[in-house]
Amino acid sequence: MNTFQKVEEWGNTHQSKWLAVLRMLLGLIIFFKGLYFVQNTDALHEILANSAVSFYTLFLINYVAMAHLVGGVLIAIGLITRGAILFQIPILLGAIIFVNAQKGFYSIHSELGLSILILALLIFFLVFGSGKLSGDEFMRTHVNT
Repeated sequence: MNTFQKVEEWGNTHQSKWLAVLRMLLGLIIFFKGLYFVQNTDALHEILANSAVSFYTLFLINYVAMAHLVGGVLIAIGLITRGAILFQIPILLGAIIFVNAQKGFYSIHSELGLSILILALLIFFLVFGSGKLSGDEFMRTHVNT
């Protein structure tokens, strides 16, 4: 068993219930941000058009919205959590580097702090897993039923 598997096993067995609630809230925040992007594609188009990745705008609009919708639900219920998180991390890195960093931390309507917090939580749950109250744990314990 390598180090990553040991950390993963430890994380899966030592998570408290409040971390499950935090994971659910994280998933819901990501889901509702995706819902916002679906309802306001013009706003997302404007954000991306003014960023350094403007030539990929159409692809990124669809990727960001769908990844947030699907990934948010998967993270909230704790199903395929690490896979869903792997799709979210590039989006948050892009939001921090290309979009929010241009506005600055102290500007009005800046989401830089929220983006950094969400990224930190995603990395935490990527390492420590979804915990006991999750779809992943249910699937692990009910394989033969």
